Amino acid sequence: MRRLLSIAVPVLLACALVVAAAPAQARPDPIVKAQKRLNHLRCDAGPADGDPGRWTRSAIIRFQSRHGIKQSGKLTKPTRKHLYAEDAQRCDRRPVPGRSGSGRRIVISQAQNWVWLIGPRGGVAAQGGMVDLPSELSKGSHRTGSYCGRSARIRRNTTTSGEVWLENFVRFAPCGIGFHRIPTSRANGNQIHPDWYLGTNFDRSHGCIRLSRAMSLKVWNFTARGATVHVV
Repeated sequence: MRRLLSIAVPVLLACALVVAAAPAQARPDPIVKAQKRLNHLRCDAGPADGDPGRWTRSAIIRFQSRHGIKQSGKLTKPTRKHLYAEDAQRCDRRPVPGRSGSGRRIVISQAQNWVWLIGPRGGVAAQGGMVDLPSELSKGSHRTGSYCGRSARIRRNTTTSGEVWLENFVRFAPCGIGFHRIPTSRANGNQIHPDWYLGTNFDRSHGCIRLSRAMSLKVWNFTARGATVHVV
């Protein structure tokens, strides 16, 4: 009996030491946690790598604009409260702003940096983020078409400098303002900024509405027979 006790006591002490030496569980990185949540809500925060840079900030801005929060790009207390709420809304699906006309139309929200294509029965055919320049594009109603003697639709438009392509260009306001894909370099074909700038104010256009390639194609097809454009 004494021999058994003499063996058991060291074993118990060894176990106790192992337990005491076990490291405390690390707390999750708050940036990684936010990135994962933002990506789950289709806000496009990029890789969940803990980098709080512009890509992550762009996702926060899209989330803030979706929920009517001040667009700071920071995880403020109101932002965190909405972000982790059960009823948090996806960034890529947004209700059409009120007082934006009726019937088949395109709606532009300069406050949200967002565009909607609305069908004749009020259904949303497509929507997505944009980059624009509010000081050049006034609020109100416009119509796609030719202005100032310039073509209404140009598959591969270019700037006066000739340095970039403006693909799927659809004119809708005097004289040079239209929808188009994010400009691409004529030299190498690269976009002048990434898609994740869309839906933010990280860049400004010269007055036009910059869109993703996919969204610019949808606008091109939607406006084949013309369309009304409401800027709110």
